[in-house]
Amino acid sequence: MLNYFNYFTEIEDRFQQRRGALLLLSTLDWALIETWRDAGIPLAAVLRGIDAAFDKYEARQKRARMRSINGLAWCAQAVMVAAEELREAAAGTADPSKPNRESGFEQDRVASHLEAAAEALDAATVAPEACAATATRLRELAAEVRTAAPENTAAFDMEALERNLTVLEEKLFATLTAAAPEELLVGLKEHAARELAPYRSRMGAVQLRQVEHQFVQKQLLVHYNLPRLSLFYMSQQ
Repeated sequence: MLNYFNYFTEIEDRFQQRRGALLLLSTLDWALIETWRDAGIPLAAVLRGIDAAFDKYEARQKRARMRSINGLAWCAQAVMVAAEELREAAAGTADPSKPNRESGFEQDRVASHLEAAAEALDAATVAPEACAATATRLRELAAEVRTAAPENTAAFDMEALERNLTVLEEKLFATLTAAAPEELLVGLKEHAARELAPYRSRMGAVQLRQVEHQFVQKQLLVHYNLPRLSLFYMSQQ
């Protein structure tokens, strides 16, 4: 995927550009982006869908007063349409050669991200054994990244690393969910339902469940002050 590691930031930038004012994405917005990424929806389809949603909004706004678009979920339906159009356009065509991954994910930065996540997990007050085991694995991965030959761009496959991190996150989420009090999980689901309420007509039932799941996971990590492992959350500094 082109701009593989810029998926989140490019979507955020396009949404802010079309809205015409700086609006930080909400937890719900980030959860929605994750469902698009996990579903394999191309970045081009998401950007096209955002543009289509805003074009339609601006055309209708000329005829009637409408509320401002305050969330990325307003574009969800248009993104799914754009994704389907791209799939249909690509049907029967040869697979394009895989573009070179953009620079910016230097080995030291990746390793530092993994090590910082490991330190945060060491300080966890919930599911300490699982967090400690995850921290150990992160340090092993960080060591592998640091020892990969920097002159060989194929020496370490960052997309393979991302898949490993996804598995580690899923296992950690499962443990945290099992350890969390029932009232906490109920409260997070109720919070997700309130946030999603304005957008239910724009998303299918499956997508709603996926976004709710991502939202609860993200809020569970925030509650316990635990890090995201994915390279999508690596500092750009």
